[in-house]
Amino acid sequence: MTDFKEIIAKQLEKMDLGLSFEEIYKLIEIPPQDNMGDYSFPCFSLAKTLRKNPAIIAEDLAKGFDLDGFEKIENLNAYLNFYVDRKVFEEEILKEILEKKEKYGSSDKGNGKNIVIDFSSVNIAKPFHIGHIRSTVIGDALRNIHDFLGYNTIASNYIGDYGTQFGTMIAAYKLWGDEEKLKENPIKELLALYVRYNSEAANDEKMMDEARAEFMNLENGEEEATRLWKHFKEISFNEFDRVYKMLDIDFDNYNGESYHSEFIPDVLEELKEKNLLVESDGAYIVDLSEFDLPPAIIIKSNGSSAYITRDIATAINRKKVYDFDKNLYVVATQQNLHFQQLFAILKLMGYDFYDDCKHIPFGMVSLKDQTLSTRKGQVVFLEDVLNKAIDKTKEIMENRDSKIENVGEVAEIVGIGAVKFQELYNNRIKDYVFDWDEVLNFDGETGPYVQYTYARAKSVLRKADFKENTEISFDNITSDEEFALVKALGNFKDVVAKAAEKYEPSLITRHLTEIAKNFNKFYNACQINVEDEKIKEERLALSYATSIVIKTGLGLLGIKTVEQM
Repeated sequence: MTDFKEIIAKQLEKMDLGLSFEEIYKLIEIPPQDNMGDYSFPCFSLAKTLRKNPAIIAEDLAKGFDLDGFEKIENLNAYLNFYVDRKVFEEEILKEILEKKEKYGSSDKGNGKNIVIDFSSVNIAKPFHIGHIRSTVIGDALRNIHDFLGYNTIASNYIGDYGTQFGTMIAAYKLWGDEEKLKENPIKELLALYVRYNSEAANDEKMMDEARAEFMNLENGEEEATRLWKHFKEISFNEFDRVYKMLDIDFDNYNGESYHSEFIPDVLEELKEKNLLVESDGAYIVDLSEFDLPPAIIIKSNGSSAYITRDIATAINRKKVYDFDKNLYVVATQQNLHFQQLFAILKLMGYDFYDDCKHIPFGMVSLKDQTLSTRKGQVVFLEDVLNKAIDKTKEIMENRDSKIENVGEVAEIVGIGAVKFQELYNNRIKDYVFDWDEVLNFDGETGPYVQYTYARAKSVLRKADFKENTEISFDNITSDEEFALVKALGNFKDVVAKAAEKYEPSLITRHLTEIAKNFNKFYNACQINVEDEKIKEERLALSYATSIVIKTGLGLLGIKTVEQM
């Protein structure tokens, strides 16, 4: 297919602007409004080299263009705007979609490259709560996007199954544990023990000493501590597995803190050999002052390992096992300092791959009128949220007098998809408030709205008994509404590439909303099932192309589609 951005970039490269083809190509934008053209080149970056006002540069450049496939080139302020030949553009885009189908927008860019994506990272013996959803669905979307672009992805769930909190759990269970209650409701009972212990220990330092001592017992392999820890892990995994199945998310490994703790002795030895360990008040630290960072505690004063020590071991082991090109950590913004310290330590240790390790931060999710805190027991279980979404969706569909036979199955797909979509609609770095009214709105910029648009397109195709014609031409796709829809479909490829480049799934989520809006405008403005067979065939093909792209895009977000709603 013709790459219109490539045509523009090649012509600009010939004009000796002091920029490479790759640099020019990256600068070409899709304008926010249709009256600003279909592609746009900002001239701000040329002002320094050409020593002219950017608006004058744009005016001068506009005079030197004569490109095949474009109707006109105009300058507007500091922008050079390109208007494509609609017929050529529509023919190219739609034929490519119909030819490639679910592969449209994919590439082999990542062929031969390994990317480790560390996401979800739930904690053993603690609730899988609403706060975990962001890492879980963002990480899964990033995995799907990179798979789509040809990368070999390794989905790693760095389970929190080690550390002082397990000393707390063991100490609490020894004091108040009831095996019958644990069998009846494992995670809620463990949470109750954890909350009670933290509450009482807040006024009793001896209890915190006991918790730390139990973790030391665990690190030293003491039999009872190890038995309880393994028991907590087993019952926790049974609970987690059920939620992951609801979300339709799986992992290539669950190698967490305990797995990588076996590599800690080698890390400590290496840090000593490289003279990076410094004793400080009975603890051992790495001085990071040259990076303007506070020191990182490697070994605590009581002799137990710190969280970052296990992360150092994890990064080194991952490089050995996977030889990654990128090692991504999908972890909340609160851990910014932790990852700055981790990458700085890897650099000090002489590992060049430190620069291939990336922290993908995200903001926090909260619920209306509720603050989440595991220690205080103020949590909302993710499984409860998903079940509520299913129930509410089913209720909405039944109130709409839906004639769907498998309403339960559809409600599950739409309900869980709605929760995922809302999570991924927000820019990942921003905090946001989870609101049921927004999540399940069938008319707003939501998952149900996009799902409904897909189902509407499929309904149109079924009613018309659509049969695909590979020889079709698109001479009658001429209206503004049709062109706007084709343009949105055509931009899907760029959006996917940018989502991978910026590690930002919300670009795809928002673009799918835009495609859905444009399809509904087309649906309302252009009658599809008309007597003219040629027009009917072309508009049905456009509807089919739309359904392909929406399904592909939702799939990248980890969301299934339904044929009827």
